Amino acid sequence: MIKLTRLNGSEFWVNQDHILFLERTPETVLTLDDGKKLTVKQSPEELIEAVIQFRRSTVPPVVEQEA
Repeated sequence: MIKLTRLNGSEFWVNQDHILFLERTPETVLTLDDGKKLTVKQSPEELIEAVIQFRRSTVPPVVEQEA
């Protein structure tokens, strides 16, 4: 899960696998797979980076084996 901030400053966490898409309108609006829309302070770029960092922390690195 990634931590986000509502426009009023309250923090919450969302499962990044439920995010369908992001819009900048000018605020960042997330649309979840259940149709809910969330407006947050983070930019789309910050959200993408948060998802990348989360996935890197949960997936073991690929180790190439010699033949």
